[in-house]
Amino acid sequence: MLYLKNNTLLIFLIAIISAIIFIPFIGNCPLFDWDEVNFAECAREMVVSGNYSQVQLNYRPFWEKPPLFIWLQAASMNIFGVNEFAARFPNAICSIVSLIALYLIGKKFHSQKFGIIWSLIYASMLLPHLYFKSGLIDPWFNLFIFLSIYNCMLFFNNPNGKKEIGNSALAGLFLGAAVLTKGPTAIVIVGLTLLVYLIWNKQLKLLLSKPFLIFVITTLFVSGSWFLVEWLKGNEYVIKEFIDYQIRLLKTEDSGHGGPFIYHFVVLLIGCFPASLLFIASYLNYNNLTPYQKQVRKIFISLFWVVLLLFSFVVQTKIVHYSSLCYFPLSFVAAIGIVQNFERLKFTTPVKIIYWIVAGAFSLAFTAIGLINLLKPSIINSGLIKDEFALMNLQADVKWTGFESLIVLAFLIGAILVFIAVNKHKIKLLYYGFVFNLAFIYLTIAVIIPKVELYTQHAAIEFYKASASTNCYIETSGFKSYAYLFYSNRKPSDYQNKSQQLVIEEMLDVWEKQGHSRLTSYAMANLYWMEHGTIDKPAFLISKTTFENEVLTNTEIKKLYSKNGYSFFVRMPLKPAK
Repeated sequence: MLYLKNNTLLIFLIAIISAIIFIPFIGNCPLFDWDEVNFAECAREMVVSGNYSQVQLNYRPFWEKPPLFIWLQAASMNIFGVNEFAARFPNAICSIVSLIALYLIGKKFHSQKFGIIWSLIYASMLLPHLYFKSGLIDPWFNLFIFLSIYNCMLFFNNPNGKKEIGNSALAGLFLGAAVLTKGPTAIVIVGLTLLVYLIWNKQLKLLLSKPFLIFVITTLFVSGSWFLVEWLKGNEYVIKEFIDYQIRLLKTEDSGHGGPFIYHFVVLLIGCFPASLLFIASYLNYNNLTPYQKQVRKIFISLFWVVLLLFSFVVQTKIVHYSSLCYFPLSFVAAIGIVQNFERLKFTTPVKIIYWIVAGAFSLAFTAIGLINLLKPSIINSGLIKDEFALMNLQADVKWTGFESLIVLAFLIGAILVFIAVNKHKIKLLYYGFVFNLAFIYLTIAVIIPKVELYTQHAAIEFYKASASTNCYIETSGFKSYAYLFYSNRKPSDYQNKSQQLVIEEMLDVWEKQGHSRLTSYAMANLYWMEHGTIDKPAFLISKTTFENEVLTNTEIKKLYSKNGYSFFVRMPLKPAK
C-alpha cells in the first residue's frame, strides 16, 4: 500500500492515475442509444444553434433534462469537436474528481490507507467504471448528491461549530447542482436520506436549526436559478412539462423499462462484484468505529437503503443506473471491512456459494463472447433466441481472433485472489485482486465492447454517418432512436420546410388532444410527413427488418438494402412537370 507524507502529491498521483485509467479509449466506440446519444445530441444542438440557455432536441425545447450536464458536454464539444470522445470526456473528468473526493473523505473518516482503498474499490467495480467512460448523466448527478449528503452530516454533527455554515452552504450548492444536472429526484433522495438519518439518531429537531435553513435556501436558490430564467423568458410550459415528466417516471414504467422488485439487488450484486460480497461480509462488522465514524457510516447506510428501496418498490421504471448512487455506500462499507476489521472478515457459506455462482457466470459469459464466431452457428440454429431482430444482429460479420476470451482470465484471477485474501486474511492478495479486476474491466472496454457494438447498432450508425454528407431528411420507423440525429448531423434548416411544419403541427395538435405529449410525438409526426407529405429532397427511412413491410405500404418508398437486422429506404421528391 502506498503511503506519502505529502498529501498534495498523493492527490496529484490519484488524479494522474485516474486520467490514465479513464480517459483512453473513451472515443473508440459509437455512442449507444438511447440515453448516451440523447444527451450528446442535445449538446450538439446547443453547439450548432448557439442556444445555450435551453436544452433542445430536433431544435425544439426538450424538457426531460435540465442543462448542467449538457453544458459540460457542449463545452467539451467546443474544445474537441462533435464526437464520441467529447461526449464522454466530462465523465472522465468526473472520475478524477470522484476518486479524489473518496480519498479525502476516507482520509478524514479513518486514514490515508482507507481513502486509497476506498478509491481503489470504487474504480475496480464494473458499473462505476463503465459509467465514467460513458456519456451518461449519472456520474456527476451521483457525485453531487453524495457530496451534499456528506456535508449535511458534517453540519448536523458540528452544532455551533466554525464550519457548520460553510458545510450547510456547500450541501445546498451540491444539491442544487444535482437538480440542475438531472432533476428534482435529487431533492427526494437527499430529503429521504436525511429524514432516515435524523430519525435513526433521534435528532429531528435539527431540521429547525439555522444551518439546515441555510442548506434549504441555498438549494432552492441554486436549483431554481435556471427554472426562474426560463419562467422569466415566458417558457412556463417547459417547466410544467419537465415536472409532469418527473412525476410520470415515478408512477409508470417509462419506455418499457419495467422489472421485478429484486432488479436493483441483482444489478448491484453482479455489477459491483466482488465489492458487493465484501459489502455483505462487512455490513454488520463495525464495532470498533469511533462515534464520528459511526455517524458517517449511518448517513451512508441511510443513503444506500433509501436509494435501493425507493427504486425497487416505489419507482416503477427499472433502469440499471437508477441504483448507481448505491455504489458510494456499498464501496464504503466494503472498505470498512477491509481496513478496520480485516482479520475478522469472512465469507459465510451462503456468501461463498453466491460468490462463485457470480464469478462462474461472469467467466462463462465473457469466455463465450470471445468465442462468439465459433458458437454463433450453434446459437442461431438452436432456436433459443426467439427474437428475429436479435438473430439478424448476430449475423454481423465481426472479426474475432479468439484471444479476446483470454481477457476473462484477469477477472478470474482477481476473483480467486480476493476470495483467498478474505479467507486467509492476506491483505496484499486483496489489493492484487482489485488490480486484476481493474485490468479486466479496462481491457473489456477497450477490446470487447467495440466489437459487441458492431452487432447491436453499427449497421444503422454506418448509414446515419453516410447520410450526413447528403442534403436529405432522415427518420426512424417503428423504433425509437436519437443516434440518427447525432450521426447524420441534423441542422436547423432540416426542419424549416413550410409543408413539413404545417403537417407536423397539425398531427401534434391531434395527438395532444388524445393525451399524447407533443415532444415525444414529434418524431412520429415528422415520419408521417416524410412518408406522405410534399418533400423537396430525399427522405431516408430506417426500420428494423422485421417491420419493413409497414414502411413499404407507400409505393413511393423504395428499399435500398438490409443489413444486420436493419432495413434502409428512400423516398425521392417528385420532379416538377415540364
